[in-house]
Amino acid sequence: MEEGSIVKWLKKKDASDDGILAKIVIEEGTQDIQLGSLIGLIVEEGEDWKHVEIPKDVGPPPPASKPSEPRPSPEPQIAIPVKKEHTPGTLQFRLSPAALNILEEHSLDASQGTATGPRGIVTKEDALRLAQLKQMGKITKSRSTPAPAATPTAPSPLQAIAGPSYPQLMIPPASTPGQPNAVGTFTEIPASNIRRVIAKRLTESKSTVPHAYATADCDLGAVLKVRQDLVKGDIKVSVNDFIIKAAAVTLKQMPDVKVSWDGEDPKQLPCVDISVAVATDKGLITPVINNAAAKGIQEIADSVKALSKKARDGKLLPEEYQGRSFSISNLGMFGINKFTAVINPPQTCILAVGRFRPVLKLTEDEERNAKLQQRQLITVTMSSDS
Repeated sequence: MEEGSIVKWLKKKDASDDGILAKIVIEEGTQDIQLGSLIGLIVEEGEDWKHVEIPKDVGPPPPASKPSEPRPSPEPQIAIPVKKEHTPGTLQFRLSPAALNILEEHSLDASQGTATGPRGIVTKEDALRLAQLKQMGKITKSRSTPAPAATPTAPSPLQAIAGPSYPQLMIPPASTPGQPNAVGTFTEIPASNIRRVIAKRLTESKSTVPHAYATADCDLGAVLKVRQDLVKGDIKVSVNDFIIKAAAVTLKQMPDVKVSWDGEDPKQLPCVDISVAVATDKGLITPVINNAAAKGIQEIADSVKALSKKARDGKLLPEEYQGRSFSISNLGMFGINKFTAVINPPQTCILAVGRFRPVLKLTEDEERNAKLQQRQLITVTMSSDS
């Protein structure tokens, strides 16, 4: 973690708790504060907290200086095209590559037509329409020839030549709250710190961890029958609770899979702990079912419910969602048949679970007669660090 945000000050000025908060330097709501920055001043009891001054020499630690690199040998002078600056007072357009070529070929300007593409982009069809209008004589004015580039007065190591005049791409303006959105506008949504961390970690995982995938269909007939029997006894458990139990028992039988990877060597873990992906308003988090292989189905169900509530309330402790070796992510409740999940380092495996669905299968009875039978199948895909 290199930066953070101040959501709220829980300690007010002149509050006495391990010292007196004399001055708040950075107000609540400020984001992207570098670690080590001065955010407030605390004085001891008895000191004059009303007239404390902010030290001028206090600030965030300076960034580590990069080692000096040898200066490259001088390169021979070459001619490169220079991007022409946009002339004030002229319109800016977004063009597709095909439209740009057509306009260049017929010496036309994008301002002579109307853009019909998404976000105000001039499409190939728009450019062809302009070319057709020019051929019909309805457009007589061609694009003006750009003035030659001025000769630079100061010597330059590279000889620059003026390139062709291309319309400058325009970044769509941000939308204004309370007003209708114009064509090409967008609304910027600030990302929370936890979502930034999730995006960074999963990008690193997908980029650096060699994912191997294995998919299988599992018959849930026996599991659903046991679940119905438990419901009759007022024991409420989910299919996902059975999957957690099955994964935990399998990991106990295959200890070579029960490892984490710290970038150097695999570390075999003593207990079978299963992380369960839980979606919250702030992002995805994976609370851990400790020693899942030794727990019963109902105990696992109770643990999942309790940890999921703590996760959504933002009350999980670090040891309740960090580390371990195996995760389970279930999207079956959203109607997803199958998907692949990204490994959450330092873990080495994650099981993606889809929905269970009825499927007709051709089977044989005791007399080896073929018959159609309905099965309840579920598709699971395991991503493993290969």
